[in-house]
Amino acid sequence: MRFYAPILWRYVTRYFLFSFLTILGVLLAIIYALDMTELLRRAAGYDAGVKEVAHMALLKLPEVGQMVLPFAVLFGAIYSFWSLNRKSELVIMRSAGMSAWHFLTPAIVIACLIGVFSITVLNPVSSVLLGKYIKLEEVHLKKKSRFVSLLQNGLWLRQNDPEGYALIYSRHFEPKDWSMKKLIIFTFNEDDTLTSRIDGDSAKLEDGYWLIENAAIHGDTPVPEILPTYRYPTTLTTPDIENSFASLETISFWDIPDLARKMEETGVSSSRLKVHYQSLLSRPLFFLSMVLLAATVSLRPARQGGTALLIGGGVAIAFLVFFLETVLQAFGISQKLPEGLAAWTPAILTTLLGSAILLSLEDG
Repeated sequence: MRFYAPILWRYVTRYFLFSFLTILGVLLAIIYALDMTELLRRAAGYDAGVKEVAHMALLKLPEVGQMVLPFAVLFGAIYSFWSLNRKSELVIMRSAGMSAWHFLTPAIVIACLIGVFSITVLNPVSSVLLGKYIKLEEVHLKKKSRFVSLLQNGLWLRQNDPEGYALIYSRHFEPKDWSMKKLIIFTFNEDDTLTSRIDGDSAKLEDGYWLIENAAIHGDTPVPEILPTYRYPTTLTTPDIENSFASLETISFWDIPDLARKMEETGVSSSRLKVHYQSLLSRPLFFLSMVLLAATVSLRPARQGGTALLIGGGVAIAFLVFFLETVLQAFGISQKLPEGLAAWTPAILTTLLGSAILLSLEDG
C-alpha cells in the first residue's frame, strides 16, 4: 500500500487540527480570564478601566500561548488518537494494511509545522506585543521598570530615581565584579528634561550606590565639578541587572544571534540567550515528540481497557519531560553543559523513547 494516502492524510489532519485548536482555545480562554482577574486586582488602586485591562491581557496572551503550545499539541494528539481508536476507525485502517506510521505521519507533519510557525512568526509577534504590554503596565499600573540595552557601541542601563530617571552608558561592562569603564550618566526629571551629566573613568556597583572614579559632574554651572570619587545613589542590585538581561520574552527569534554577539563584545555572558535560541530551534522536534508520546498511550485497543490510566501516565511523562527541560536549561545557562546539548536533549530523548515504544508495539 502507498505510504501517502491523500484521503487518509486529509482526514487525520483535519481531526488533529480541530482537536489541537479546540484545546488551545480552551487553555487560552482560561489563561486570559485568570490574567484579567489578576490585572483587575492590580489596577484597583490606579486609574485603569476594564477596557485598558482587557487590552493588556490580550497583548500578553501570545507570549503565554507559546508556553501552552506543547500541551495543546500533546492533548490534541491524545484526544485525536483516542477518539479514532474508540470509534474503531484505527482498527479499520489497520485491517486495510496500514501501520501506525501511516496515520501518525499527518499529525507529525502538522506538529512540526506548528513548531516552525511558533518560532518564525508567533515568537516575533509575541515579543512585540509583550513590549507594548510592558509599556502599558508602566502607564496604567505605575510599574517602575529597569531596562538594559546592548547596542553596537556599548551598554545602556536605565534606572529610576526619586526625581526622574537616569541613563547610564558604558563602553565595557564587567559582570564578574559589576564594574564599568568610561561611563556617562545622563539624569532626567519626570518631564524628560536633561538635568545633569556625570562622566567617570570607571564605576562599580556597591550596596545602594555606584562608586565612580574621577567623576566630572556637569550641572547648572559652566565648569564641571571634578571629584576623585563620587557615590551616585541607586536602588539597583545585581539581581536587577541580571533579570533585565534575562527578559528573553521581549526578544524576537530573529534578533537573538545579533544580540548574543553584542553581549559577548560588551563582556556580558550570553549563555542564557544561546540556550533560549537553541530551545526555540528544537521546538519542531519537541512538538513531534509530543505526538509520538501521545500515540504510545492512546493507540492501545479499547477492548483491553486501562485507557485512562495509560493517558494519565502519558501526561505524567510529559510533565517530567518539561521538568527535565527546565533543569537541563539551567545547566546550560550555568555553562555546566553545552548550550546545544542542554536545549536539544529533552526533544531528542522524548523522540527516541516514543519511537522505540511505537516500534515495539508495531512489531510486537
